[in-house]
Amino acid sequence: MWPKRLILSAVMALFTVSPALAAGEVNIYSARQEVLIKPLLDQFSAQTGIKVNLVAGNADALIQRLTSEGINSPADILLTVDAGNLNRAKELGLFQQVRSENLEQAVPSAYRDPEGHWYGLSMRARPIMVAKDKVKADALSTYQDLTDSQWRRKVCVRSSSNVYNQSMVAAMIAQNGVQTTEDWARGLVANFARPPQGGDRDQIKAVAAGQCDIALVNTYYLGGMLNSSQADEREAASKVAIIWPNQNDRGVHVNISGAGLTRHARNHDNAVRLLEFLVSEEAQRWYAEANYEYPVRPGTPVSETLASWGEFKADDLNLALLGDHNPEAVRLMDRAGWR
Repeated sequence: MWPKRLILSAVMALFTVSPALAAGEVNIYSARQEVLIKPLLDQFSAQTGIKVNLVAGNADALIQRLTSEGINSPADILLTVDAGNLNRAKELGLFQQVRSENLEQAVPSAYRDPEGHWYGLSMRARPIMVAKDKVKADALSTYQDLTDSQWRRKVCVRSSSNVYNQSMVAAMIAQNGVQTTEDWARGLVANFARPPQGGDRDQIKAVAAGQCDIALVNTYYLGGMLNSSQADEREAASKVAIIWPNQNDRGVHVNISGAGLTRHARNHDNAVRLLEFLVSEEAQRWYAEANYEYPVRPGTPVSETLASWGEFKADDLNLALLGDHNPEAVRLMDRAGWR
């Protein structure tokens, strides 16, 4: 017969589970590239023992997947870029409300859903970018200035199908109304240097190559190019300067990447814990250093690259309104000839 001490040890071993197994898991659908989110998820797992299962893909495809899967979806969190996408997911009933003191303290009200269905994780601005050798820093001070006739055939921008542009126009509708915004869009289209094409990096490259003098671009693309391993990207980015528009009124247009707890989340507590981690000081610093995005958490230090661009006033419009005005923005851009 075994000694009582050994029997007791064997019984206790049956109920002893490693921290990682005890902590469980969390499943996330992410519209961000894996390289832009996985290091943070790995850090979360190392700290908590919670295993993170990541599925990365296109925002539209992931939203459609969640819709199709319904109650059978394994996803606990949907992470995507642009408040318009987050609002669309909410309207489709894909999120549930999350009330978390940590989240509400870390994320300013403008960067989260008023009802708690989604929270911003990082912020990006969409200022005016210009050719350093052709456009003076004081030549433009507002988005409205882009419609001036002196910039005829000088402006490059992505197509109207791009959600970043749709959200920018939606913000203008919320601020200025439909007619004023449509007049602006028509004036902008009249100044296009070429038919809209490519992504934000392509607009920077077009300015650097002399195909246009001005572009509308999200800041993190410029940051990525300035710190790129590719010499041609660094060279192109070095020829571009940022102008922060509307600093005397509403501020520069901003948007977010953000996430929400899915309606049928099976790992509720772990998912909320992950959301809280993503707005922690350490995670917010990583966004600024690695992704060249601005932290949503107030007071978080930014990277050297972001600091070199100076401080700016951001539009404090609640970003939930971008989704509300998205359908009208799309129709307006079509009427204005923005293809």
